[in-house]
Amino acid sequence: MKRSAKVLIGFGVLALASPLGLWLPAKFKAGSAWGEWGSDEIKELVGYVPEGFEKLSSLWHAPLHDYAFRGMEHAGIGHLSLAYIFSATIGIALCIAGGFLAGKLLSGKRRHGADKK
Repeated sequence: MKRSAKVLIGFGVLALASPLGLWLPAKFKAGSAWGEWGSDEIKELVGYVPEGFEKLSSLWHAPLHDYAFRGMEHAGIGHLSLAYIFSATIGIALCIAGGFLAGKLLSGKRRHGADKK
């Protein structure tokens, strides 16, 4: 089996495992997934919101808020799992495409530099 096939299978397993971030906190009543806190949750956990976090919190808004499609925000965990898997698949695809593009750009620059010598 080619190395690239093994990597893609690994990414597929990770995408299918992504709903664990939804199920485990719900199962153990642990609140949000680690690192996915909003400023209100940070204030509740720490007691204040760092100034830099407050300034930058309006800079980025996720395309799929809470990894759910419009109208699914209050769906059950089973339905949200599909949205998590979809979000993970899209994120993995974007990372692979970005890495491939960066590799092509960087390897092209090296070749052009070698040709000029």
